[in-house]
Amino acid sequence: MTERKLKLLTLALASLTLPVMSMGQDSNAQPQVEVSQPQKTADFNDEIYYRNKLEYSQELGVLPVNIPFVFDVFVGDDYTQKPLHYTLVPIFPSLRWHMGKLNGPGILRGNTDLTLTLSLTAIPRGPETHYEAFDLGFRRNFVHRNWRTAPYFETRTGAGFINAQGPHGVAYAQGQDFTFTLMVGSGVRYNFNPRYSMAIGCSYMHVSNLYMSEPKYTNNGINVYGPMVGFNMRIGKPRHSSGQ
Repeated sequence: MTERKLKLLTLALASLTLPVMSMGQDSNAQPQVEVSQPQKTADFNDEIYYRNKLEYSQELGVLPVNIPFVFDVFVGDDYTQKPLHYTLVPIFPSLRWHMGKLNGPGILRGNTDLTLTLSLTAIPRGPETHYEAFDLGFRRNFVHRNWRTAPYFETRTGAGFINAQGPHGVAYAQGQDFTFTLMVGSGVRYNFNPRYSMAIGCSYMHVSNLYMSEPKYTNNGINVYGPMVGFNMRIGKPRHSSGQ
């Protein structure tokens, strides 16, 4: 075989070998599949309810409906209603401190704020005319993802002074100036944006002296409920919920 024919044969064998090797290499290669991880939809409420948020709250109510003391079962009374009726108009400047970020399962998801309230209450109907107190309470906000409205439930308790008229001979009036407050309420909060919001609800308010005036003067107490409306404003700069 001549040298020229040998070179041609070598080139022909090489041209056949390269495609076979290429096919073998390609068969060993694994296809790359990108697996996308599901991502949670961002919730703008994370910028509204977060740990250590501070708000100023201004509330106003009209409580004209008189009822027996709702917890009479615990003190042994018979749910009788006093014939002397009251209307209370509470004015509540408050500070709300959000104690944690959003948490909880399903419809219980939300956060809790601690409420410090200066209670200034006018009494347009009743023998007394005014009642001032300091209240401490808690509000639970039930926050659905990306909803501007959030139902809430709250309770407050405190102590203060009323110009009691029982010692001045008015029947069924309050027996002493120093009295205690118990409030329970619920409603809906609406967030305009991360700084401003309002709330509309209904509150029950009880005022009495816890039998401290007896036996000299009867402990009658005030038990009323009615609508409340409030406006909230964030104090300070915004803080995002990430890392809170």
